Amino acid sequence: MLKSMTGFGRGEYLDAEHRFIVEIKAVNNRYNEIVIRMPKMLASLEDKIRRMVANVLARGRIDVYITVDDFGQKKRTVRVDKELAMAYHKAMKELRELLELPAAESVSQIARYPDVLKVEEVADDIALAWPKLEEAIKAALSKLMDMRLVEGTNIQKDLLGRIDTLTTHIKFIEERAPQIAEEYQEKLLGRMREALAAISAQPDEVRVLQEAALYADKINITEELVRLNSHLMQLKETLLSDTAVGRKLDFIIQEVNRETNTIGSKTNDYSVATIVVEIKSEIEKIREQIQNIE
Repeated sequence: MLKSMTGFGRGEYLDAEHRFIVEIKAVNNRYNEIVIRMPKMLASLEDKIRRMVANVLARGRIDVYITVDDFGQKKRTVRVDKELAMAYHKAMKELRELLELPAAESVSQIARYPDVLKVEEVADDIALAWPKLEEAIKAALSKLMDMRLVEGTNIQKDLLGRIDTLTTHIKFIEERAPQIAEEYQEKLLGRMREALAAISAQPDEVRVLQEAALYADKINITEELVRLNSHLMQLKETLLSDTAVGRKLDFIIQEVNRETNTIGSKTNDYSVATIVVEIKSEIEKIREQIQNIE
């Protein structure tokens, strides 16, 4: 089913120890750009989070916001920077000797110096928290995908309607194309008769037919119409696909636009030119909608 690139989802996990809140916002983008904002304590999980999101969302600018409330007792350890403590001790000893002060340094004093003692959370706590965070991410992704599918269904319906409109326009051109050459032949013959009437001469019917044939070959758009109908069929088939089709649709609509421009330049006919303008207007609307598709 067609999926939009825009959407929002929120997931939450709550127990006696933690509350994880995950919010995911997705908007249009040519590529798959994932930006994660979360507490530093979860930094080691970034790759897991990124892979999890990328496996579900193939395209778009995706912002992931993660907040954590910790209700339990944190497991911490105190690490002693031995080299730094020795350096402080040595420096204080040199300073005491320089100033000729009595020895009054104690372990508690050295421990109060910056960075001698560091309190660190035990890494195992983060690993144990992953299943909880994973559940919140899954819930957020599920809600975001629901929103994407609803919007994608609306876009699909709109695009299929526009393809039907294009098909109707092309059918008109197909019916009109043979008449253009016939009208040119009649117009050319009429002008020659008017010009030769003044000298009581008859037009060269064979020459008129030759000129008309050359003109008909010049304005022949059969190949363009065949390709155009083929592209519209591809558009419809792609829209009904279950995979990410945004880039493919963008390519096909470029080809539709190319064939339309060729038809407009080859046919010197007011009614066809009017329809070509209508077709190009629909193409632009389709192109805008495609930018929203994953």
